[in-house]
Amino acid sequence: MNRRLLYLAGTVLLLAFAGFAFTSFRQQLTPYVGFAEAQKSNRTLQVAGGLVKGSSDYADGALSFTIREPKTSATMRVRYRGVKPANFEEAISIVAIGRYSASDGVMEADKLLVKCPSKYQGVAPEEKTYG
Repeated sequence: MNRRLLYLAGTVLLLAFAGFAFTSFRQQLTPYVGFAEAQKSNRTLQVAGGLVKGSSDYADGALSFTIREPKTSATMRVRYRGVKPANFEEAISIVAIGRYSASDGVMEADKLLVKCPSKYQGVAPEEKTYG
């Protein structure tokens, strides 16, 4: 009888741990969403868009800029507190990870992922000759 009770307690403990791990994992996910969905949500999300040229302002340790959603051409203002990423002005795409603040109408980004044009873009591969 004691063996069955121990087996049952171990199974319950294992299931409880698996449930906790799954819940924790789901909370850490930050899905990509469109601007409209980000404005309705109150959780941490990722939105991607192209930098609107001339829209960036860096003052008092805060970088503010506007991104344009490629599919809908909608725009969203983003505020990021931290060091301005290198080559930010040359970015072809920016992913802002954070929460949308409905009171300001601004995406408060905790992280930025900046995609710049490749330095190899448009360069023909070298011809190799063996001889």
